[in-house]
Amino acid sequence: MPSELTDEHRVFLSTLPAGPRQRRLALAVVLVSVAIFFAAAPFAQLQLAAVPAFVPIIAATLVINDLITTVLLFGQFGFLRSRALLVLASGYLFTAFMTVAHALTFPGVFSPTGLLGAGQQSTAWLYIFWHGGFPLFVVAYALLKDEGRETSSPPGRAGVAILAGVAAVLVAVCGLTLFATAWQDALPAVMQGNRIAPQGHIVLSGAWVLSLVALAFLWRKRPHSVLDLWLTVVMCAWIFDIALSAVLNAGRFDLGFYAGRIYGLLAASFVLIVLLLENNVLYAQLVKAHESERRKTAELLAVNKELDAFSHSVAHDLRAPLRAVDGYAGILEDDYAGRLDAEGRRLLGVVRTSSQLMGRLIDALLDFARLGRQPLRTQPVELEELVNQTIDDLRAGCRGRSIEFAVGKLGTAVGDPALLKQVLANLLGNAIKFTRDKNPALVEVGCRREAETGDANIYYVKDNGAGFDMRYSDKLFGMFERLHRTEEYEGTGVGLSIVQRVINRHGGRVWADSRPGEGATFYFTLQSGS
Repeated sequence: MPSELTDEHRVFLSTLPAGPRQRRLALAVVLVSVAIFFAAAPFAQLQLAAVPAFVPIIAATLVINDLITTVLLFGQFGFLRSRALLVLASGYLFTAFMTVAHALTFPGVFSPTGLLGAGQQSTAWLYIFWHGGFPLFVVAYALLKDEGRETSSPPGRAGVAILAGVAAVLVAVCGLTLFATAWQDALPAVMQGNRIAPQGHIVLSGAWVLSLVALAFLWRKRPHSVLDLWLTVVMCAWIFDIALSAVLNAGRFDLGFYAGRIYGLLAASFVLIVLLLENNVLYAQLVKAHESERRKTAELLAVNKELDAFSHSVAHDLRAPLRAVDGYAGILEDDYAGRLDAEGRRLLGVVRTSSQLMGRLIDALLDFARLGRQPLRTQPVELEELVNQTIDDLRAGCRGRSIEFAVGKLGTAVGDPALLKQVLANLLGNAIKFTRDKNPALVEVGCRREAETGDANIYYVKDNGAGFDMRYSDKLFGMFERLHRTEEYEGTGVGLSIVQRVINRHGGRVWADSRPGEGATFYFTLQSGS
């Protein structure tokens, strides 16, 4: 088992390390089982009254227990993708199916000789296959549990693996049942009527030895998880079951027969009980986490309202003096420009330009702050249509320049239309801005698919403008970081930070490629909507 497990996976029975409390409880259960076994063993051959109804009652209880345990273990496999769990779940399914076959062929229960064409030896051999088969699954579990616990396979493949496991177990059980019924005459005689034949004890002891082997494998594979610990308890009870009902007893309906099957029922119940207790704990944790998230959401909504109010207040308080500065500078420029020399007029222009830039910075900062607070309203978005709308909105700022736009087939993406339009406005706005000295100025918007991006598409906005040196690309998406001088290309240095934040919130990523004087290409990924 890996020495490091993520916190979220430690809540599972198969990954949670067995603590001192669980070890003490498991030891107590084993000691009680040992005491009962040694008390019953001397009387194992004591003949009791035959109660044929005991067989289907025990069988039905075993089947229900094993099927519930199977479902819970398959469920854990669905989360952890552990082949060891898949094998163990299949083992419990095997015992459930074999229990059904054993009960149906038991003589005197549903018919004098049993159903499914059973003969005198069929039930005994099905018992051997059943009690010898489950330990082999446990050995396989012990060998596989040290392998990589998690895989990146998608949920659909887990379902396929489970179905394959169920089918394989069903085929194996049908094959063993057919072998024990149709070809029983080719098998060594285990029973003589309701008594175990002399050589039958030797054959039945084979299943007992396999259980001891499985117990040894489990014990050697350390460290032990909670599942390993209780599976060890199961195998101890399994050993006592076989010893009483097949090795030390004389035949059917003696004390060993009844006691052994009660041990088998207990063995089927141990892991199920612990799994159900674990599910209760997980459910309690889920309720607690949900309540905590609900409180946090309410607190965040309250904080967001306060932040919105604060932002509007600050924006208003900052914009008011800026408007005054810009307004008075404009009055001076209009009314007193003739009395000023060239330097005075230049300084007035600097004042007006700086105040307007400050206003744009305030707007950009508010936009950036809102991105982290407003919820995503994702839906399928026709990106071609959104790109064309954004281009139409930006054409007014082209100032009569001739700019060619080439928009490829973009298809549908999943995202928030308003935020994605903000991304496109920033990327296309930058492309327009940095191609202003090119003739012709060309801006391309396209899409491509690559295997490593899975269900996501790679979109790009490409220009043939000024470009930049990739040595400084680490600064590209930083707040107020600019790779070109403000006097050459105006801007706030916030737009690309907004782009990165929006794309990250959509679960994508953004990057760029460029060479000075050869233009720039900005890439970003979004989940495909098709």
